[in-house]
Amino acid sequence: MRRLRQLAERTPAGRERYVDLLRAVAICMVVAGHWGVTVIGRDAAGRPTGHSALGDLPWAYPLTWVGQVLPVFFLVGGFANAASLTANRARGGDATGWLLARSARLVPPTTVLLLVLAAGAGGSYLWGAGEARIRTVVWFATIPLWFLVPYLATVALTPPMHALHRRFGLAVPVALVGVVALGDVGRLVGPAPLAYGSYLAGWLAVHQAGFAWYDAHAAAGGPRGGGAADGARHPLPTSRPAAVALLAGGLGALLLLTVAGPYPVAMLHVPGERLDNASPPSLALLALATAQLGLVLLLRDPAERWLRRPGPWQAVIAVNSVVLTVFLWHLTAALLLVGALDALGLLPTPAVGTAAWLAWRVPWLLLLAVVLAGLVAVFGPVEARAGRRRRAGEGARRRRPVHTGLVVAGYAAVIAGLLVNTVTPKAAPEPLGLPAPALVAYLAGAGLLRWLRSGWGSRG
Repeated sequence: MRRLRQLAERTPAGRERYVDLLRAVAICMVVAGHWGVTVIGRDAAGRPTGHSALGDLPWAYPLTWVGQVLPVFFLVGGFANAASLTANRARGGDATGWLLARSARLVPPTTVLLLVLAAGAGGSYLWGAGEARIRTVVWFATIPLWFLVPYLATVALTPPMHALHRRFGLAVPVALVGVVALGDVGRLVGPAPLAYGSYLAGWLAVHQAGFAWYDAHAAAGGPRGGGAADGARHPLPTSRPAAVALLAGGLGALLLLTVAGPYPVAMLHVPGERLDNASPPSLALLALATAQLGLVLLLRDPAERWLRRPGPWQAVIAVNSVVLTVFLWHLTAALLLVGALDALGLLPTPAVGTAAWLAWRVPWLLLLAVVLAGLVAVFGPVEARAGRRRRAGEGARRRRPVHTGLVVAGYAAVIAGLLVNTVTPKAAPEPLGLPAPALVAYLAGAGLLRWLRSGWGSRG
């Protein structure tokens, strides 16, 4: 508590605390949503299985308009990345140093998760568990990692995309929306490969909106750091009428696209639907993101006033210090709880949508929160230490081109490893639960980035 109080007292006056609140709320909503829609059943052999309840609850599809908050995370990511990149440049730093500092926060907690899962899977294999079963369990635990693929790619592309923003402003996300529209045409009428670009373009479009929001914050008197040499500002309109227009326009477009148009109502994956609005992002998801942006701007002033109180701000700081750990481990917590209850003969498996299933949601969520709290207590310090190393690692040193190339190679290997794991089927026979090429590529990239952060990569 003392450290939290000290961190709260040292918060710069111009910090946009609302961004930190949105990040914490978005991740907590993702966690609660995943837990809430989980259905536990049993296979033919009597072993526990799990799947999403959404396919059995059509009435809940509109609720996904509230539960799909990943656009909010990319929005605040764009704001935070623009702020830190601008501040880093003001101190004389370069894009390479900034990317290394960012990797210090994102990669180590992910590495710990993968190593722990691989070790547990290897032990289970030696104990006699089947390879396909091991992969299924690890696949479920690593579902959160699909999100890190586009996010890490977005972070790696932040320096060039921010340069495009400074030159062309909101024309950049408009062009990216065009890429998404072309991808939707490919998914709806063909050819399907047209949609490949949407996997990144959709999230980049929302991230670019975060850049514009940061410009509006800087223009209103927030810390900018770069001075006039940093490039032209392209602020997002943030007045109340503009926010209402974004909210109403986004909701109107969303209704047209889903009710009258060809897009599913659900903003999360539902088996059997014609397309998935979130993977890759569709025009419907971007319409939702627009509405969410409007709502975010409308709530900003009261939220900022509330966050000036010590208690709420300290709570936000506490959550953000371990927010990635919470996200990475929340499905592992579900696996551990299911395994423990099954071993004790106390695992309920009510049919989805029944009164018993709905009643089980409350103790289920509470028990999961307890298990996750234990995991965060064990693994959260990795993220907290990584965050302090990231801040200490930002500096003014200029790197040679070969050094920049190594940083890019490290990011590419990490992303490739996570991507291979994501696309590998959940029943593939994998003794370590993770595809060997994915694990090797990821660890090689993570090791390279750690070596570069240590300073050895730039000596000599």
